[in-house]
Amino acid sequence: MKKNRKVVNIIAEVLKYVILVAGSVFTILPFIWMISSSLKTPAELVQVPPALFPEVPQWLNYKSAWEAAPFARYLVNTIIVTICTTAGVLVTTVLSAFAFSRLNFPGKKTVFSLFLATLMIPGEMLIITNYETIIKLKWIDSYKAMIVPWISSAFYIYLLTRFFMQVPESLYLAAKVDKCSDFKYMIKIMVPMNKQAIFSIAILNIISSWNAFLWPLLVTNSQEMRVLSNGLVRFQTEAGSSTELIMAASCILVMPIIIIYLFLRKYIIEGVTRSGLKG
Repeated sequence: MKKNRKVVNIIAEVLKYVILVAGSVFTILPFIWMISSSLKTPAELVQVPPALFPEVPQWLNYKSAWEAAPFARYLVNTIIVTICTTAGVLVTTVLSAFAFSRLNFPGKKTVFSLFLATLMIPGEMLIITNYETIIKLKWIDSYKAMIVPWISSAFYIYLLTRFFMQVPESLYLAAKVDKCSDFKYMIKIMVPMNKQAIFSIAILNIISSWNAFLWPLLVTNSQEMRVLSNGLVRFQTEAGSSTELIMAASCILVMPIIIIYLFLRKYIIEGVTRSGLKG
């Protein structure tokens, strides 16, 4: 009986790793294909059966892709929007989460419930209302149009509020006895104790802002205000339909965010792990 149970456990363990390996392959394969295609010649891209790797890597494809459209300008715009949006999100999220988790004010539960209710609203509805507001403010084709509507997030506020609520309230009461201000307590105690969650929010927002496509496309008209994701669309019209150059441009768009993730991934893992802890 014990032997049969041991065999079953071994089979289950093997199946688990087979599934994990298969899932990893299916996840990584599109990235490998993108990088491989960016280094191929036009003939290699259409050959049957297709080759996974090029015979001679065409590194000049990256230079041609970079010069085919003003990617330097797109990159600067993307960096500005990403940094400003992420900074705004962190400020509004930390302040709001502290208020909901520690301060007592009239209508606190009602306001928090309204915040959660906004998560039920489809994103398309927010885009429509935000677009009308941007038009009325005459912010079209400006950095303000791409940044201001997205400097707060109800989901991030809810997430960080749950983290802040895990900090014992006795620390807050002790700080108040020592005549510590709310702002100083937040900066000195709450933020350091929840830095993993804050890092996770920052990384998730960086990824979201970097990959934003529809909103920057709606609120910008001139080529000078486009971002990298919109540049891929313009790239197809400016450089023709050269698949290898489109793939090279896609690598230029994706690689910075992958590098950021590789360096900061431990904070995401720690943040997700701590989200399941109580007390």
